[in-house]
Amino acid sequence: MSLLPLRPGPPRSARPDVDENRSWWTLDRPPYVPSPALRENVVADMVIIGGGFTGMSTAWHVARRFPDRRVALIEAREIGNGASGRNGGMMLNWMNGVSSSEPELTRLVYQTTKGGIDDIVSLIEAEKLAVPYRRDGCLELITNPQRAEAAAKEVQRLQSWGISVEWLDAKEVRKYVRAEGVYGGIFDRSVGQVNGLALLRELKKKMPENVVIYENSPVLKVEEGQTVLVSTAEGSVRAPVMVLGTNGYTPRLGYFRSRICPMHSHVIATDPLPPQAWEALGWGAFAGFCDDLDRIAYGSMTPDGSLIFGGGGNYAYAYRYNNGTSYPEQAAQAGFEGIRRRLVQYLPSLEKLPLRRAWTGTLGVTLDRSCTMGVRGEYKNVYYALGYSGHGVTLANLAGKVLCDLYSDNHEAWKNQPFYQHSLYPMPGEPLRWVGYQLFTRLTGRSPRRRS
Repeated sequence: MSLLPLRPGPPRSARPDVDENRSWWTLDRPPYVPSPALRENVVADMVIIGGGFTGMSTAWHVARRFPDRRVALIEAREIGNGASGRNGGMMLNWMNGVSSSEPELTRLVYQTTKGGIDDIVSLIEAEKLAVPYRRDGCLELITNPQRAEAAAKEVQRLQSWGISVEWLDAKEVRKYVRAEGVYGGIFDRSVGQVNGLALLRELKKKMPENVVIYENSPVLKVEEGQTVLVSTAEGSVRAPVMVLGTNGYTPRLGYFRSRICPMHSHVIATDPLPPQAWEALGWGAFAGFCDDLDRIAYGSMTPDGSLIFGGGGNYAYAYRYNNGTSYPEQAAQAGFEGIRRRLVQYLPSLEKLPLRRAWTGTLGVTLDRSCTMGVRGEYKNVYYALGYSGHGVTLANLAGKVLCDLYSDNHEAWKNQPFYQHSLYPMPGEPLRWVGYQLFTRLTGRSPRRRS
């Protein structure tokens, strides 16, 4: 293995700010034994920071395509500790921040994300991974008569472009879920739900031998050059190529500090409902739903019959000063209560159902809600994919294939995608960022974003 000599660039320092994953997905799991921490100085062909969907997917694709190259993956805590192991589990189509007014672009985005879900399912089945998943559709609930009329026309337009979504009127929606205050729905049968934490832990077992994973190893410093040096408290990895698979945590490493906002999303999960209770709700034939409001509420059914629910208002999200990426559980209590109130508005019969778990996860959100994937740096050896803005289950898994192609110098396959080398809009620094977020969300009840 030959490496270019190190030419240190300006070091980028980080400090650990990663809390424990306490999501529903961690419950009732087999005992997990993490890989040893990084306690030596290692030379590799690629170093990946982050053990979520982006990092693990990239390691998987690169190691299989280049079996003679050594990949070192560094995770601050345990595999799947970040947003990849804390989300609602829904594998969704579309990309936030991308307009659906152009037929060709709309078809491209839908086919790309649908293909990403195909890849997740194919991986689980081909590798015989013990990962619970379902792919029987998700429903977008329309909560206003005028928006219902517009949504029905939108479905007709999408269908004329060859996109297989369905319009359901209010009566038809109640055949799927008896939610209150709903005037119609858009049903997409190609999407579904997956246990992301199980996916990552199972994928780790199947990872090719040329991948070495180091857990509980927070990165403290990155030095760029023709060779990149990534340092932790007790060791380092030197490699000609680095991959940032850290999404909302990326600013902690000194990258994208003015372009990505670590947003804290609060989520709850109920005790399991017996089958007859789900029947009373009219729910069972689909994986999950979301609504059409700016602060989207969403819910999905777990394999044991619990309901995961999040979003619905400003109470469900938070931003911590200076891009903080952990969130005190006690500070989230008001958010959990607000989410529960929203859940009961849609499904009043669940008012007295106990909660089994409530938690917070860190998303990577951009100003226009668009994600970006590409390569940067003086030596074009820093690869990245981030800013999924709530669609990370599909997009972050897809990112591994994208970054592997870019690393292989195959850019043509992705140049038409809206995320390819997408230039993110800047956000103000502190204290203006924190003040702006607080004022805008409290005054408008919406997320700050640039409308496309």
